[in-house]
Amino acid sequence: MSTNEALFERAQKTIPGGVNSPVRAFKSVGGAPRFIERANGPFMWDAEGKRYIDYIGSWGPMILGHNHPAVIEAVEKAVTKGLSFGAATEGEIEIAEEVCSIMPNIEQVRFVSSGTEAGMSAIRLARGYTGRNKIVKFEGCYHGHSDSLLVKAGSGLLTFGNPSSSGVPVGTTEHTLVLEYNNPQQLHDCFRQFGDDIACVIVEAVAGNMNMIPATQEFMDTMRALCTQYGALLIVDEVMTGFRVALKGAQSLYNVQPDITMLGKVIGGGLPVAAFGGRKEVMSKIAPLGSVYQAGTLSGNPVAVACGMATLKEIQKPGFYEALSAQTQKLTKGLTEVAQQAGVDFCTRSIGGMMGLFFLPELPNGFNDVMKCDPAVFGTFFNAMLDRGVYLAPSIFEAGFVSAAHTDEVIEETLTAARESFALLNR
Repeated sequence: MSTNEALFERAQKTIPGGVNSPVRAFKSVGGAPRFIERANGPFMWDAEGKRYIDYIGSWGPMILGHNHPAVIEAVEKAVTKGLSFGAATEGEIEIAEEVCSIMPNIEQVRFVSSGTEAGMSAIRLARGYTGRNKIVKFEGCYHGHSDSLLVKAGSGLLTFGNPSSSGVPVGTTEHTLVLEYNNPQQLHDCFRQFGDDIACVIVEAVAGNMNMIPATQEFMDTMRALCTQYGALLIVDEVMTGFRVALKGAQSLYNVQPDITMLGKVIGGGLPVAAFGGRKEVMSKIAPLGSVYQAGTLSGNPVAVACGMATLKEIQKPGFYEALSAQTQKLTKGLTEVAQQAGVDFCTRSIGGMMGLFFLPELPNGFNDVMKCDPAVFGTFFNAMLDRGVYLAPSIFEAGFVSAAHTDEVIEETLTAARESFALLNR
């Protein structure tokens, strides 16, 4: 049996940093990353056979838990018909119809394979539709690793203290305007100065890559009003929040109507599926109907859309979100109480099956607030929880996720581990 350390050493010989996504490297928390061998329900097991309660859920997609029977059945059925065709399938139509029926602001949708693809395609579509160049994004929001969006981007980039990326030409980002999250006045100032050349504003209504920061209602309303006034498009990035914080996404919680919505993670149920969609008038600019080019060999992959379709059917069952929200709140409330008993500055928030854990005396409202968190304190807590069989995101800047498989017993086991882990912080 291989150890996690041995696998990490081996991986570093052929994979840069030993991982295929930076936050998996445990660089900000120390130690060797865990190499997962299998998962089921709310649990994962590493290469050494150690079991963990999983609060990453593949970074959001596993809203039903791992290996849900209906999802596995759908995938197995699809696999027997073929893995990929490079041609249209009925499954693509079915999931498109399902998405359009659930999301009131999506009339047509184009499927891709990753959130990064959805982000760069949505930006290109907005520019092609408006004939303008500039885009507005916000500190700490992450919309994929395409060049024009890697400016104070959040997520793994914050983890490594590098809020932008080398290898991105200055000319690529010269049209990207970066504003403070939850600052309506900056939006007014920006549109007054650049409004006639702003193609779009792109935002996470609940930011999940500077831990978890929800937008204020005023912030979202201001954004929508200014986009309408100046003829810019509003892109709401729901790659993380879509079907996760609510069935109709974060936009439904704010009663905001985006021109383009980005989706991912839950929409694929664990397989690589993402999408962007909006009004028919806007989407008609995409090739082959319009002049905005976008394509993908594996877009709408038959196995992946079968997995996503099965997941979407399950989460629409009566009471699903009420139960998921209740379990998430039970966990976050319990963690807050345990931290208070230990005398640790700690606070939490949750929406649907998404949660934020902060080693701060009060809840943060933006990028600068989150940067006040002490990575060393988090690292100690993270490793203590990991030793006790609880797998949290290995970064102070990442949100956490609860699934429908996290029972009362699982949550109680988590709180027991947390009680012991918080106690270590005061020694």
